[in-house]
Amino acid sequence: MDLLLQTKELIKKTGLRPDKLKGQNFCIDRQVILEMVKTAKISKADTVLEAGPGFGFLTLELIQSSGKVIAVELEEKLFKNLKNLESLNKNLIIIHQDVLRYKIETLKHYKIVANLPYGISSAFLKKFLTAENKPQSITLLLQREVAERICAAAKAMSLLSVSVQLYSCPKIIKTISQKSFYPPPKVESAIIHLDRITGFPYTEMFSGLTERQAEKRYWQVVRAGFCSKRKTLENNLANSFHLPKNKANQALLGAGLNPAVRAQELSLDDWLKLTFKLQSFIDETHSFLI
Repeated sequence: MDLLLQTKELIKKTGLRPDKLKGQNFCIDRQVILEMVKTAKISKADTVLEAGPGFGFLTLELIQSSGKVIAVELEEKLFKNLKNLESLNKNLIIIHQDVLRYKIETLKHYKIVANLPYGISSAFLKKFLTAENKPQSITLLLQREVAERICAAAKAMSLLSVSVQLYSCPKIIKTISQKSFYPPPKVESAIIHLDRITGFPYTEMFSGLTERQAEKRYWQVVRAGFCSKRKTLENNLANSFHLPKNKANQALLGAGLNPAVRAQELSLDDWLKLTFKLQSFIDETHSFLI
């Protein structure tokens, strides 16, 4: 039986009414599922965390390829259906919980593979990329527009792209049609893979600060820069840190940036240079909270 027919039967059996607001669009394309597993390079030595397993089609492939699968499902009707799958597979653990509240401290050497509900993409990535025990890699099926924002280059950066690229190397693997889902969403999706996941990469450049302190200082500047999309970086920095405009101007020029530049135009290294140049001005006003 193909996955579309299985999905329709399971929807009828469980009494589930797919909720667009919850991103309940189930992947019914086996080739997409196999591509995700292939991209994640799953082996029997791997523990895999799956968020939102739905009816378990991806879960079944992960069970066969990995040593252990932990599937976290919030929807009660889906969770109850998945418990049957758990009883038949010793290497599968089903957890009834919001994955954003799931405690990952006990996980070690794990990978993430998931058809992620569109609405939680940013919060999900923040949770796992900033965790102390980060995953080895993350392979997601996401809204294509979100995937493109994550992988954007300087001149088109966003707070999301800076956030993800600071801690990993994201790459779009393949664009996926709406026809690969039931019910079909209004937008295309994409498989995206994040590897080389690391901690804050610039700690050694902040003399006298711990990694957490250096990371916090960097992010204070980045968030200030993106606080208002329509304003120049000079205005955003001056307003956020209560600086005279001439001080913000000096910091930007010192970092080799045009004072009229906007936040989306900066690279990760530009943000680092700007953070250093701002330090003397901001420390004077005690605006850096560590």
